Amino acid sequence: MSAVVQPKSKHSGGAKSPSPAALNAAAASFAALTANLEYLSSDDIELVRRAYRFADEAHLGQLRNSGEPYITHPIAVAAQCAEWKLDAQALMAALLHDAIEDCGVTKAELIDRFGAPVAELVDGLTKLDKLQFNTREESQAESFRKMLLAMARDVRVILIKLADRSHNMRTLDDVPREKWARISKETLEIYAPIAHRLGLNQTYRELQELSFQHLKPWRYKVLSKAVAKARGRRRDLIHKVQREVEAAFESAGIDVRIAGREKTLYSIFRKMQDKNLSFAQVTDIYGFRLILPTVINCYTGLGILHQMYKPLPGKFKDHIAIPKSNGYQSLHTTLVGPSSVSVEFQLRTEAMHVVAESGVAAHWLYKSAEATTPGSERLGTKWLQSLLDIQDETRDAAEFWDHVKVDLFPDAVYVFTPKSQILALPRGATVIDFAYAIHSNVGDQTSGARINGDQVPLRTELKNGDVVEVITSPNAAPNPAWLGFVRTGRARSKIRHYLKTLAQAESEKLGERLLAQALRAEGLRNPPADDEAHQAMWEKLLRFTGNRTYPELLTDIGLGRRIATIVAKRLMALLAETGEKPDALMLSRERFTAHETVSQGAVTLDGSENSSVRFALCCRPVPGDEIVGYLGHGEGLVVHTADCGVGQRLRHRDSERFFAVEWADEPVRTFETGVLVTARNDKGVLARVAATLSAGEADITHVEMSEEAPQDSTDLRFVIAVRDRTHLDAVLRAMRRTPSVLSAKRIVPAP
Repeated sequence: MSAVVQPKSKHSGGAKSPSPAALNAAAASFAALTANLEYLSSDDIELVRRAYRFADEAHLGQLRNSGEPYITHPIAVAAQCAEWKLDAQALMAALLHDAIEDCGVTKAELIDRFGAPVAELVDGLTKLDKLQFNTREESQAESFRKMLLAMARDVRVILIKLADRSHNMRTLDDVPREKWARISKETLEIYAPIAHRLGLNQTYRELQELSFQHLKPWRYKVLSKAVAKARGRRRDLIHKVQREVEAAFESAGIDVRIAGREKTLYSIFRKMQDKNLSFAQVTDIYGFRLILPTVINCYTGLGILHQMYKPLPGKFKDHIAIPKSNGYQSLHTTLVGPSSVSVEFQLRTEAMHVVAESGVAAHWLYKSAEATTPGSERLGTKWLQSLLDIQDETRDAAEFWDHVKVDLFPDAVYVFTPKSQILALPRGATVIDFAYAIHSNVGDQTSGARINGDQVPLRTELKNGDVVEVITSPNAAPNPAWLGFVRTGRARSKIRHYLKTLAQAESEKLGERLLAQALRAEGLRNPPADDEAHQAMWEKLLRFTGNRTYPELLTDIGLGRRIATIVAKRLMALLAETGEKPDALMLSRERFTAHETVSQGAVTLDGSENSSVRFALCCRPVPGDEIVGYLGHGEGLVVHTADCGVGQRLRHRDSERFFAVEWADEPVRTFETGVLVTARNDKGVLARVAATLSAGEADITHVEMSEEAPQDSTDLRFVIAVRDRTHLDAVLRAMRRTPSVLSAKRIVPAP
């Protein structure tokens, strides 16, 4: 990695010359490397030694930022590759990986000395510093394109590259601090996900941890201390669980190797951030990994654990039957251990453990029948092959890298705008998330969408590669239902802000109408003016209700946080103190008509009230029905039909929260209601019923069919939108005349 290489001393007067002691240390390092090469033949070890000598000579005079001879870095990379039991060619390439880039050695020279395969590996690892690019991003994209394509042809390229990056991250303290953020960010965003995608879990965890340590040093130290304290507090508990598990498996006659598993600091940090948790709320910091002889033992062991401790619902995953895309296999279960502490267990075989820790490197690491099954041999090959397919479709480096990221980050979805701009969204993101990712105004005015040219519902989840077109309308507005399916924080916050602003204005308006109605029932035509003469009275009223301003009081009334009748009675009492009396004629008229559905003070509804008024789903009132209004706690006004059983029970329990409401002469929209259609099980009956509803200008918003076993007839439940009661009656008459329909009626709640 050239970022941590100092120039040769003959080119820089300030550079340190390597001392004999340092050179001896480098030689000793190779001696230490040879101790890890027992799996190679003596001829292969000699080839590796030749590569070492060549690299040592090529890097002579170069120092790392720590002052060590530069050759210590290639040796460390080769040592990591030796741990993965890579072959002699890979170890030679590891030792020579910076020779072309930093030492002026040509590819032809490497072919002549070490053969074409080694030269190809080194060339695949070489950056493109000699080429001129317009931007750093373009240079980086082209470097990754070359490296990934070489990796697709030979996976050893990326294994050597990951070993190289691991050692550079371990020695990052020696690099100038201003470079930490860039190198760590690149590692976290690119190399760690590649390691994860290829199943190299140990390397993946180490790269994440080292990147986190250098990106956020203070947070790293704080979390490190917190984990150390927690480890001390729970040591006895962990030991107790381990003893109990070992005893249970011993009595069952199953050999088991138990290892503790501690969550990495970075994964704790991410969980705290993503789920807005404190450290104390992260319960799965510690866990156990059980290595068992066979797959059957894994499932038997799972049964033993579930007999010992209570499993947490929804926390069991079978990655043995359904392996992850990178070949990972294990059983995962979270159990409630002693002292009600949640403990995660992972059960796997030895072969699965090697694959879980080393991924594609397991091909060299573990030569057993289980590890060399067809499934194991395909580890990562599908993704690697896809790189070559993508290259065939695009020659642009940046576009290639964008495509690769689609598969590289499984927790993200990459979709395109109609103009081919790529957007990254979390998995499960919908059309609405996409619209707000473009611009908040686009999100607010979304009325429809097309995916790959087809019209789709706004809640449709996006898939990698989708081309999404958002249809906007100046009259459209965010819907509260969107909050039920959006995934991104940006979309959620924008929708909530819009609805809160809208709800406040509408609730204030509704509160004003409800207070005016309650005051008329007390004999006051209009609320007192907010002037100097009534200032003291308003201050007393606001102290009584606990509000800061009159508009805030009206908003609370509209949301159901304050009862209009109680506020009105208190207001009249305060007016009486100043000598003002109610209008006797209005008082008698209001009380005379108080039992009527419609009175002079009734709140008129035309369907334009949006979030301040809801129509109850239990009875689904439509214009023409007799209705009553219930002011729910913080819910605004909920409208029920007068004969609704739910509404009647609420009235009996909480009568002071009911208000007179009436329909406007000309409602501005349609209203939903339920319809039950019983029909014979004839072919095409659903299509005929739907056609009748469409012909009657009734929109179908939901449909359900009976789940019972097929009989002579079936029940179809529709939710349809109609203009009023007259329109509904006409639709029901038309349904009854439809062939195969036995009956059609409106769904009403039980009394």
